[in-house]
Amino acid sequence: MIKNVHQRGLPGDGWVDRVVELWPRRWPPLVLDRPLGVGADGGHGFVRYRCTAHEPGERVVFTFSPGLGLVGTHVFEAVPGGVRHTLTGRPNGWMSLGWPVAVRWLHDALIEDLFDNMSIAAGQATEPARWSWWVRVLRAAARRLG
Repeated sequence: MIKNVHQRGLPGDGWVDRVVELWPRRWPPLVLDRPLGVGADGGHGFVRYRCTAHEPGERVVFTFSPGLGLVGTHVFEAVPGGVRHTLTGRPNGWMSLGWPVAVRWLHDALIEDLFDNMSIAAGQATEPARWSWWVRVLRAAARRLG
């Protein structure tokens, strides 16, 4: 079972509703087939999901699409003084190896980049998240394959 949590202190609120707008440009874009809300289908890169719950300004839940190799959700939620992202799921098939070797590291870097964009939008001076050497290797390999 995977439980991966990231949290960032941010002033104000409404950050969960700005996920698409503030998505980091150096990652595959987050594209939904309609505005953020229950029933919106989409994803980023090979990661596909559907919005299965949305409480404006408070919480948005995306459920992974069948066939991804991960049964579960990723959730953005307002918490006192900031925002939290929680990925919970059960890997199967290729993701049983893919998550610990590559996907987890890429996911962590992407979420920290997203939180950096939220911090900048909030007017906070922030030291940008630094990608690990492994993330840089994985991204370079993906560029060569892509």
